Amino acid sequence: MNTTEQFRALGTILYKEIHRFMRIWMQTLIPPAIMIMLYFVIFGTLIGKRIGQMGGFDYVQFMIPGLIMMSVISNSYSNVVSSFFGQKFSRSIEELLITPLPHYLILLGWVLGGVARGLVVGAIVTFVSLWFYDLTVDNWPLCIFVVISTSVLFSLGGFLNALFAESFDDISIIPTFIMQPLIYLGGVFYSIQLLPSFWQTISLANPILYMINAFRFSILGSSDLEALGFSIYSALGMIVFFIVLFSSICLWLLNKGRGIRT
Repeated sequence: MNTTEQFRALGTILYKEIHRFMRIWMQTLIPPAIMIMLYFVIFGTLIGKRIGQMGGFDYVQFMIPGLIMMSVISNSYSNVVSSFFGQKFSRSIEELLITPLPHYLILLGWVLGGVARGLVVGAIVTFVSLWFYDLTVDNWPLCIFVVISTSVLFSLGGFLNALFAESFDDISIIPTFIMQPLIYLGGVFYSIQLLPSFWQTISLANPILYMINAFRFSILGSSDLEALGFSIYSALGMIVFFIVLFSSICLWLLNKGRGIRT
């Protein structure tokens, strides 16, 4: 395939992925908006008034970056894992893999689809948050980089999950038992500076903590990482490292034909 044909094929995969989640927008876009609105009403408005400030900011203001990042992570992951496993289950993925399209473009197409859904839902959540607080961004380049790179990372994670999954039950195990606990314990609703020193140390082993705090830093100009002696650049380096690692594993598995058949 020449370059033009490869780009056309990549665009077709991306269009298919975007069309898929936009076609069922009542299931993919509306529920996250309603859930986040409930978080704002319950935690931000009702409980937040009793809490006062968190990390030197109004509680609603502190919570907004975490909720945006939580939505981006969850939707980027779920879009890829459900879509790719659906292709495996229907065995239509085999027809794509025997084409002359390079595996890295196949992977890129699904990842970009996950990023698209993650960013769309993130934008919706941001718009909802403006009803509750006048949000401003302290560092736009950092904000854009963190949200896109995190979306790419979890899209790759969803692709890995789909490769190893053998049934529809398997694609819900990691989000339920690993991702959700790590997200909720990653400082979405609280500052880890409130924890005893032992649990602060344990929390530092949570990679999602660094992503949420890097995004919070880009919006508020402050985060828990600085207070604990960590640089924002260490968080960015970790994100890039995992993107390279997950990409390499995904491509290796595709080249080996692992996890393609149900």
